[in-house]
Amino acid sequence: LNGWFFPADEVSPRKQLVYLLCHGNAGNISHRLDHCMALLETGAGVFLFDYRGYGRSEGRPGEEGTYLDAQAANQWLRQKGFAATDIIALGESLGGGVASELALREPLGGLILQSTYTSVPDVGAELFPWLPVRWLGTIQYDTHSKLPRITVPVLVIHSRDDGLIGFHHAEKNFAAANQPKTFWEIAGDHNEFLENDRARYVDGLNRFLAVLEDRRATAKTGNHG
Repeated sequence: LNGWFFPADEVSPRKQLVYLLCHGNAGNISHRLDHCMALLETGAGVFLFDYRGYGRSEGRPGEEGTYLDAQAANQWLRQKGFAATDIIALGESLGGGVASELALREPLGGLILQSTYTSVPDVGAELFPWLPVRWLGTIQYDTHSKLPRITVPVLVIHSRDDGLIGFHHAEKNFAAANQPKTFWEIAGDHNEFLENDRARYVDGLNRFLAVLEDRRATAKTGNHG
């Protein structure tokens, strides 16, 4: 497993928080440095990793393999001293299926689904309507069915201009998620969210982190009161 860790600024009041970035299907982590820079602007750290068979990570890609890789990345952060509730899984596109599974398998602080589909068969039926569904059935990444079982706060980020994963996927995922949940609309095509409106993207993340911080403060007050 190959990964890159970008610590938060030492003076950041959010330096104990970290995004665990589960990337999409296209490319590898070297293509995502600008995304990391945007995440760092919120004051939290970032850890991104390549799934087996991507970039410098060895092995063959597969659905269960990507889930295990995310668990290994999460374990690496825990060993570095991050509390489970300070780790925020951010799934981008295909990575949303990985991040949502991680939220079922491991305790986390929050889940962010960015430009994520409901499931691979749903996307396949839209992009390749002539293909038998069973041909697509070996890979599921069924984010939508997992969301009702996920109990951490959820942020859904999507653009109406997304030409690959339609906006309705985000709407369905948001409807399936438990409270507390937030929907944040951005601009631009599937991989162009930073070029179009970087400030709005970062603003949505900041608002979500504020929700997590409020929850923590309330929990601490409740424990002592």
